[in-house]
This record gives sequence, structure tokens and C-alpha cells, in this order.
Amino acid sequence: MGYNLVQKIIKEHLVSGEMIAGKEISIRIDQTLTQDSTGTMAYLQFEATGIPRVKTKKSVAYIDHNTLQAGFENADDHRYIQTVASKHGVYFSRPGNGICHQVHLERFGIPGMTLLGSDSHTPTGGGLGMLAIGAGGLDVAVAMGGAPYYLMMPKVCKVNLVGELKPWVAAKDIILEVLRIMSVKGGVGKVIEYSGPGVKSLTVPERATITNMGAELGATTSIFPSDEVTYEFLKAQGREKDWIELLPDSDAVYEEEITINLNELEPLAAKPHSPDNVEKVKDIGKIKVNQVAIGSCTNSSYMDMMKVAKILKGKTVHPDVSLVIAPGSKQVLNMLAQNGALADMVAAGARILESACGPCIGMGQAPSTNAVSLRTFNRNFEGRSGTVSAQVYLVSPEVAAVSAITGVLTDPREFGEAPKVEMPAEFLVNDNMVVPPAPEGQEVEVVRGPNIKPFPVNVELPDKVKGKVLIKVEDNITTDHIMPSNAKLLPFRSNIPYLSEFCLTPCDPEFPRRAKENGGGFIIGGHNYGQGSSREHAALVPLYLGIKGVIAKSFARIHMANLINSGILPLIFDNEQDYDTIDMYDELVIEDAVDQIKSGLPIIIKNLTKGNDIKVNISLSDRQREIILAGGLLNYTKKLSENGNK
Repeated sequence: MGYNLVQKIIKEHLVSGEMIAGKEISIRIDQTLTQDSTGTMAYLQFEATGIPRVKTKKSVAYIDHNTLQAGFENADDHRYIQTVASKHGVYFSRPGNGICHQVHLERFGIPGMTLLGSDSHTPTGGGLGMLAIGAGGLDVAVAMGGAPYYLMMPKVCKVNLVGELKPWVAAKDIILEVLRIMSVKGGVGKVIEYSGPGVKSLTVPERATITNMGAELGATTSIFPSDEVTYEFLKAQGREKDWIELLPDSDAVYEEEITINLNELEPLAAKPHSPDNVEKVKDIGKIKVNQVAIGSCTNSSYMDMMKVAKILKGKTVHPDVSLVIAPGSKQVLNMLAQNGALADMVAAGARILESACGPCIGMGQAPSTNAVSLRTFNRNFEGRSGTVSAQVYLVSPEVAAVSAITGVLTDPREFGEAPKVEMPAEFLVNDNMVVPPAPEGQEVEVVRGPNIKPFPVNVELPDKVKGKVLIKVEDNITTDHIMPSNAKLLPFRSNIPYLSEFCLTPCDPEFPRRAKENGGGFIIGGHNYGQGSSREHAALVPLYLGIKGVIAKSFARIHMANLINSGILPLIFDNEQDYDTIDMYDELVIEDAVDQIKSGLPIIIKNLTKGNDIKVNISLSDRQREIILAGGLLNYTKKLSENGNK
């Protein structure tokens, strides 16, 4: 029996465990990436480990999220990250160099390697044939220190691509179709592996668009083979020496298989307010459009930008539409400027933003009240754009550009001949915005601004866990709900006490006050609690507020891991109907919590207010059980270190 791509890379990097789906394994991490929204906390945590220098093959710190400097906070964080990176052996990608995933794909990603990033869209690297996984900052900090990364061995779902895309149909439409089929929770516990004859027709940037939005499936990651197409891309980047061929064995086995006929795909859009709310553009109809935003780590490559420029050339953006475009990297922006495509965009009336995440994370360009905003981004959660009443649709660059001209949502097949763009034989390579770390042993002063506050650390699990229900929420609560991340709050990502005033306020403005008045307690959630971003602030801030456990119908993968890392109990209803029996302010208690956790059996929670028992499960490996008992990963790591030194 042969191996698939996922098994091949894991086998090569396996440190512990067996490659049996659902069993815990640990793998060696070759590369890490951080960005500035999660990076400040990750490097504070790395410093707390006491390890002097990173032990990965390459670690890169990117500045791409908090680039609007309306006060000192963002600039201070950038200075901290640059100095701490220099001291500890991390490469530093300066503001303006581009979005972490786009730059990493261009300059650092290597087929067959493992990449762990403190950003949920790290799987973009799967477009190159990497096993690239998003995780919380603490997991990345520990991996930078040389420790393996622990995860449950995923099932591997094969997406068999046959045929070829027709004109005006894009890679974005492929992943939207996968989302339509599988849903935002259909990828949980799985890696999506793309295969089949249709793969060869897709460029690396197109593949990266698809793996990028695999995060929206809830998947561990997504991956494409590394083939001659990959080689040509790396060669054009001057990195052909990094290429290896990586293909699944002919008799590789998969737990699940989906076939998509590319010939049959049409332009698609994800309607508000979920990436899996997918419908054909022609069926949605010609709704009036107020804003179009093109860019993000999903669709900001040179190829995407060139298609947009060709569509816009000689045209004028509709007078009722605001069009903003953010090229994904300095490389892309520089090439557009050199070949005249940037001039075509500007002449048409586009507003050019810097090469950063920008409006995708709510950092500027919030739409007007009740606006329809077409975006080439990866998420359209309610309020994420910065305007709660906005209706955000996720579309391909082709649909976005054509609609910006017509003023209504438009199937681009009505627009005439599709633009043809060839992959360049050579990209413009200039890494002058990447700062290498200081040589080992050189003294570096780490500069900390006044906005950088200590992060909360839990204590060992007590024998009795008691508290009131402080909030009860529905299905698909995102990390944007738990810890809002708009332009006003992003500068405070290193200030947990300040952020605590906004925790879960999109669901209930009174939650922070209630949590503080009651000394913490429990959160009750529905299905897929914690979907979306990898931000561990969605666990650290509740920890600061005294949250002892979250009881939900199910959890998103990264958020559940972040709760465990913070020592917060992620509890799953044994009987989902028990969700309906719990009300706000019910007092809950877990007696003999330590022994119950150690037993590995279902846990009994007593509802003292209602006088009944609730059975819940906590899905933990032996290692995770020890982490919970220790009060989080940092305590557990220190405990291991202390025991090792005795």
C-alpha cells in the first residue's frame, strides 16, 4: 500500500506516535512564520521559554497586519519584534515587504518541508507542496525552540481535479466549490490533498489560492504535489535548488474522495455571512455594488493582479463603486510598477493600498452603512469588514474587477474575451526588505514599548472547578466574535488587560463586566465554536477574565488547541440536547476535577442551580491531559524542563 503526500511528509518528520488517523503524533518543524498581530505575543512566549536562539531551519517574522500607525502602539510592536527577532535568530520582513503567506510562497517555502505559522492561513504554503499548518503563537514559540509540534494524525481527503478551467473561471471558484460541498466544518480532522489530471493546469499561485482557503473548511491543512509546475515557479524565483519532486504513490490510499470537473465550474460567490454560503454569480443576480476590494493572502499574486489590470485597462470604475487594490508583496507591486499595469489600475480609478492585509482583517476600508462589498478575500464573517451592516461577498479577482466597472455583481463571461496572463520566466527578486538576524553571540537590546503587557499564565487545575454560566452563544461563533480584531483594537494585541474589555462583546456587550464581577466562570457554545483566525488572544483574554471552561457542541481545531494551551477546559456535550437545559447564571461545578480528567472518562458537571448532572467529554491525548493539569502549555514545558534538570 503506497503513501499519499501527507503521509510521505509526516513519515519523514515523525518524532513520536503512529500514523493512524485520530491518534496523536508529533512532527519536526522545519520553518516557522509569525505576523505582527500574533507575533508580539509569540515572541514574549518564546522569551519565557529561556531558549537563546531558534532551532528551526528558518523562522521569519512578518509585519503585515498592524501597518496603520495612528498611534505609537503598532510602531512599538514592530520595533519589539525586529529586535527580539534579531536577538534570537529570526529573519525580519519589514513593513511594506508584503503579506506573510504571499512572501513566504515567493521567497522561503520549500516543497516537502513542514511550516508552522501563527496565522490560520499558513496552509497557503501547501500550494508549493509544503505541509503548512496554522497554530497558536505558543505552539509556534515552542516549535521555534526546537520542540516537535503535536497534532492528531489527520484523515486525508483526496480532491480529484479533472478537466480544465474555462475562460473567466478561476482558482477561487474551485475552493468555493469545495466549500459548497464540504462546509466550513467539513474539513475538521482532515488534510485536503489535491490530485488528478487537472492539477497540472494550475499555476502555483492558483494552487496557493486553493490551499489558503482550505482554512475555511476547518481543515488541518491542504496540499498540492510538487511537480514540474512547482519547479518552473521556483526557477522563476531564482530558487530552483529548493525544488524536489513530491508526488503521491500510484496506489496511495485516502479516507475520503471528492471529484471536481473543472470544465463544469462557473463563476461563484460566497454570500454573506459565511464562506460556504456559495452560489453561482449568475444566479445571485445583478445586485448593486458599493465597494470592491482586491488583494489579501488569497488573491494578491502577480498573476491575479495582472488579470485585474488587463480588465481595468482603458475602463473607468463605476462612479458608485469604491475600488481598492492591495498587491500582495513588494515583488508584485514592483513588477506592476515596472510593466505599466499599476498605471492602468490607477488610470481606471483604483485606489492602491500598501502590500499588507489591510481591509481583509478590518484594518481600514470599512464599507459604508448597508453596503454590498465584493472582496477577493477568504472570510466574510458578519462585521469583520469593520461595518456590521455590510453585506460581504467573496469572489474571484475576475468577478471583482468586472463588477467594479459595471457597478453590479456581474458574471464576467458577459464581459467579452478573458484576459490571458503568462507566468513570468523570471520574477523580480530583491530581498532588501528582509533583515537577517544578528550573528549568534552578538549583543542585541530588545526594545519594549509601554503597550506591551505581560500575558496571563494559568495555575494548576484545582480539584474543584466552579463558576457561573456567563454567556450562552450559538453555532459558528468565530474568533472575531470572541476577540474582535478591528482597526481600533489591533494595536492592542500585546495588551491583554485592555483587550479584555471587548471580549465577546459582539455577542453580548455586558460579558466582560459580568466575567469580572463573578470572578470568571463558564462559556456555553454551539457547534464549531472558535472557527476562523488562529489568534490565541481568543483564549488568552478569556483566561485573563477567569474563564475556567467552555462547554460546546463542537470546537474548531486551532481554537480548541489554544484553549488547552491556556489551561482552559474545552468540554463537549455528550448529549447535545443538554445545551438547551443550561441558562445564564446557572452555577456549575466539576467535583474531583483532577481525578475526572486523569480518568479519561466522560466528566460529570453538576448544575447546582437546576439540580441536575450534565455529562461532557474532553478529547485529550495523554500529553494534553498533562498540559490541562499543569494549567497550560507554558507551565507544562517549564515543568518538563525542571524535571529534566533534576
